[in-house]
Amino acid sequence: MSKIAVDEDERRARQEAHWLVREFGAEAPLYAAMKAEKAIEQKDFGRCARWKRVLEILADKPPVDLRHDVAAN
Repeated sequence: MSKIAVDEDERRARQEAHWLVREFGAEAPLYAAMKAEKAIEQKDFGRCARWKRVLEILADKPPVDLRHDVAAN
């Protein structure tokens, strides 16, 4: 996988995390987990990996930091 694709995947995961926090607040990880589960059921493991990354981002940073990161980019 090229560096550009990796950077694009990371950017997209951060955007998804930001959106989930904005829409669902403290319940954002629950919604990300549901998206990952649906991807697994559909055997879309690439999409599942992205949602797993979203969950990692949500676990690493409080919601305020996520809002700041996306606003800065």
